[in-house]
Amino acid sequence: MKKLTLQEQDPEIAALIRQELQRRQDGLEMIPSENHTSLAVLEALGSVLTDKYSEGYPGKRYYAGNDIVDKIEILAQERAKQAFLVPHANVQPLSGTPANTAVYLAVCEPGDVIMGQNLADGGHLTHGAKGTFSARFYKSVPYYVEKDGSIDFKKVRQDAIEHKPRLIWVGASAYPKLFPFKEMAEIADEVGAYLVADIAHVAGLVIAGAHPNPAEYVHIITTTTHKTLRGPRGAMVMVTQKGLDKDPDLAKKIDKAVFPGGVQAGPHNHQTAAIAVALKEAMTPEFKEYGHQVVKNAKALALALIEKGIEIVSGGTENHLMLIDLTAYGKGHGVFLEEALERAGITANKNTVPKDPSSPFYPSGLRLGTPAITTRGMKEEDMKKIAEWVARVLEEVKDLRLVEDKKERVLQVRQFKKDIAENQKLKDIKQEIKELCSKFPLPY
Repeated sequence: MKKLTLQEQDPEIAALIRQELQRRQDGLEMIPSENHTSLAVLEALGSVLTDKYSEGYPGKRYYAGNDIVDKIEILAQERAKQAFLVPHANVQPLSGTPANTAVYLAVCEPGDVIMGQNLADGGHLTHGAKGTFSARFYKSVPYYVEKDGSIDFKKVRQDAIEHKPRLIWVGASAYPKLFPFKEMAEIADEVGAYLVADIAHVAGLVIAGAHPNPAEYVHIITTTTHKTLRGPRGAMVMVTQKGLDKDPDLAKKIDKAVFPGGVQAGPHNHQTAAIAVALKEAMTPEFKEYGHQVVKNAKALALALIEKGIEIVSGGTENHLMLIDLTAYGKGHGVFLEEALERAGITANKNTVPKDPSSPFYPSGLRLGTPAITTRGMKEEDMKKIAEWVARVLEEVKDLRLVEDKKERVLQVRQFKKDIAENQKLKDIKQEIKELCSKFPLPY
């Protein structure tokens, strides 16, 4: 087989990849669940390991030729255990949803009661959201946040005592506070529930010491590896000592649920190797500094936005993300601001806010995060510039109002996207952002 580079083999795809690289270089990636990996992580991800089939676990594979793959997976496991202070780690889940599905298969039976933070209140689809497998096969009793973004623990406790859940989730996708591991553990222990911490968003902050570690309080930890951890797109399920004390076979049950329990078959070995690389990077002094800077930047950005008159849920942030509350501009306004920001060179995402008067499809808020821009080396002073750009973009769309009729709404948003693409003020901002970004090259 003739050796051809990507450019030689498929110049069309090669060109599109270069365009994506240029888009990232020229703009600000501020979706909280996105980051920029290191060159070393990308090298592992693009290695020959992608060719190998390795169903099973180290020393117990269904295919031959896995001696080296075994060493790679064991190394990833050991680094995960060291980084998160846990006795067991499964590094095979292909993404966050399979990881969380494995937890259900390991500790729940169909029809069991589960509790998780409501999706519209910042929770995750797999924590019992209506219309998902987690609500279809289990009885979901969601808990909610108040208008200020805080969890009413008294109400959570009352619901837990009444419904006696088998499993309680702590963790969310749009929650600007520290995750309340201790408070939720007290409730879970009182009713005898498994407590699972989904730290997909804050895993890197946990390793860096910029967010509390849940290992002391929960039985199981799940996480993706590509957000603040800055690794490849993958996931892990970890069992704590508290989990093993509750059920000595819990680690075995988790492993069996991942494979061969039906969540997936062969692991992606190139992904496993890249996770191992990311975990090694995360246990360095440089990464600890990075994790703390992510939080410093988020707090500085939230404060600067507030000073511009922009309302922030909870009045700020304690982690890597913040929620802009746009209900003052009419329900569903997040749709307009997200699109306008993208035209200006800032990639963020529309998001529901507590007590949102609209729907998740047309939410009234916007979610901003600092992991990726911090990876590029930006600091607090740069956050002030970003806040100014966000405020200027908001000024261009603040008078828009989402129409009530659903069919007309689709047409309205479609026309808005065409119109906003020609906005000269946004084009000017995009050039200013490009100039800032030129001072902060990507890490690959």
